[in-house]
Amino acid sequence: MREHGYTEGKNVFFEYRYAEGNYDRLPDLAADLVQKKVDVIVTTSSISAQAARKVTSTVPIVMTSGGVIEFGLAESLAKPGGNVTGLTVLASDLSGKRVELLKEAFPKSRRVAALWSKVSLGFKETQDAAKALSVPLHPIELRQADDIDKAFTEMSKAHVDALLVVPSPLVTLHSKQIAELALKHRLAGMYPTRQFAEEGGIAAYGPLISDLYRRAATYVDKILKGANPADLPIEQPMKFEFIINLKAAKQIGVTIPPNVLARADRVIK
Repeated sequence: MREHGYTEGKNVFFEYRYAEGNYDRLPDLAADLVQKKVDVIVTTSSISAQAARKVTSTVPIVMTSGGVIEFGLAESLAKPGGNVTGLTVLASDLSGKRVELLKEAFPKSRRVAALWSKVSLGFKETQDAAKALSVPLHPIELRQADDIDKAFTEMSKAHVDALLVVPSPLVTLHSKQIAELALKHRLAGMYPTRQFAEEGGIAAYGPLISDLYRRAATYVDKILKGANPADLPIEQPMKFEFIINLKAAKQIGVTIPPNVLARADRVIK
């Protein structure tokens, strides 16, 4: 926002609301922002955008997540047609790529656990890709944070040897816990964003989230200057990154094939 000429407290003011992983709080938090007559609402998850859309059809909403079409938040990417615009993370489209990379990076894996939740984007696509690539998948649903420890206990009982995390606000909020538990249980893992790899996950593939946030600032600037969100095309991410945490891989005795390692945009040693 500074790059667009804004200075907090001078010509722009921010109101922050955080549900702390409790989805039930989102409608009230969104309604509170609308009551405060904010000019724009920025959301970082599709479920947050849904909550905001339910309480206002007039306040512009800039989202930085997927599900814009799946959840009926816009008519199309090219012409949203309502008060929601911004960026999509292509969560569904990237699911197959993560399954493909998992199979290439961990060729010895025989059974893969898929962590997902009811608000995950790309779970069906993950299942379809796993079937097409003959990757045996063991889905485990997360309903709340307390399910995470139980999920890894289930993985042990099911004798899985690799983990695939389907993106959702819940797993993002608890990324460090999930990555650390995967290492504790000696599970090779493929994750949706770089933060998992930086926190101990072995591999991650997805859009460059920081770039999405910077692009979101451009949308906010345009709207504050009078642009109609209905006419602002929703952008797809342009920058993706494949990160391998070689240190974590060595810690649990996993060898990454050289051809996969050579494709990594960043290697953590």
